[in-house]
Amino acid sequence: MTKRRSRGDGGLHWDPVRERWIATVTVGYTPAGKRIVKKASDKDKTKAREKLKAIIKDYEDGLTANSHNYTVADTVKYWLTHGLKGRDPRTVTLYTEFAENHIISALGARKLRDLSVEDVDKWLADKSASLSTRTLKMLHSILNRAVKNAMRRDKVKRNVVDLCEVPEGRVGRPSKAFTLDQASALLAATEQAHVRMCAYIVLSLLTGARTEELRALTWPHVVTFDKEHKAWRPVGDAGWGHGEFAMYVWRSVRRKGDTKTAKSRRTLKLPQRCARALHALWESQDNDRQQPNAELVFRTQNGTALSAGNVRRDFRKVVNAAGLDGDAWTPKELRHSFVSLLSDSGVPIEDISRLVGHANTVVTETVYRHQIRPVMQEGATAMDVIFRS
Repeated sequence: MTKRRSRGDGGLHWDPVRERWIATVTVGYTPAGKRIVKKASDKDKTKAREKLKAIIKDYEDGLTANSHNYTVADTVKYWLTHGLKGRDPRTVTLYTEFAENHIISALGARKLRDLSVEDVDKWLADKSASLSTRTLKMLHSILNRAVKNAMRRDKVKRNVVDLCEVPEGRVGRPSKAFTLDQASALLAATEQAHVRMCAYIVLSLLTGARTEELRALTWPHVVTFDKEHKAWRPVGDAGWGHGEFAMYVWRSVRRKGDTKTAKSRRTLKLPQRCARALHALWESQDNDRQQPNAELVFRTQNGTALSAGNVRRDFRKVVNAAGLDGDAWTPKELRHSFVSLLSDSGVPIEDISRLVGHANTVVTETVYRHQIRPVMQEGATAMDVIFRS
């Protein structure tokens, strides 16, 4: 007589109709109290028993009953639907496109429990031939966060994606900075440009503000020091007949209007050239004070907020007018040029870091490493003083 299996070990019987060994085990109960039975089958009794043991082990490890057939595509789609609450719709759209085009298309059919480190490494290596390092890091992040979410829902035991290193991707377009001569030519060209773009380029090049920060700049955040009141006041209240001006870089076009980081929130004193350009822009908007977006410093002729595309288009026109190739430059390189020009003038890296709103000098040196003067002069200068000829 066959010995009865212990309680919890499941059952194994022969089905003469299907001509297969059927393994069954209870893996839990529904909220209504109904048993959840997991089944597996095979023509070979030993293989059917192994499948039964695998089901029991998954149950003991806390994995859900439906995790066996849960795929990478299911994992990523669930995270895109439930893991991006509160994100900007543009971010959700971007992540969804990246996931569908690069993750689901390549790994989607793979069962999540069978996904290995080798699978992810090979996938990243294949993508590195056609995608930049930044894009590879984004893809790795999406898949990594999706699998972590699946772990919290007991769909998989461990996150193999977290064990993988992101390879170097295809070399992209290197960022660069205007030389002093090129920057001077660009500033000269702004004098003939539309007053809005003139102010935008001058402000970006001479303060290092991010394009997303300038597009969100409002007139109440352009201030002047009123000596009579001994306070910084908005130019709309105090007027332009003062000697010192500044701008509060407190907002950006990011979701909720926050700056990129907490350190990015800063107040910058304005060079006189910036103040003159902003004054000219203010006067050109005299007839638009009642428009819905009248507080915005930079807006289109229709009164709407400037988009990144608006800025790129008008910026290229000015670059071409300066005798340079407009297609070879982007607005963000005005910020790189700000760093480069200050570095060439001997401004310490610590000061540059604060001006551009970086958390520390490491960020400045890493992101703008081509724009930072490589020659350290302090030691030589000090020794020349100590050991005078």
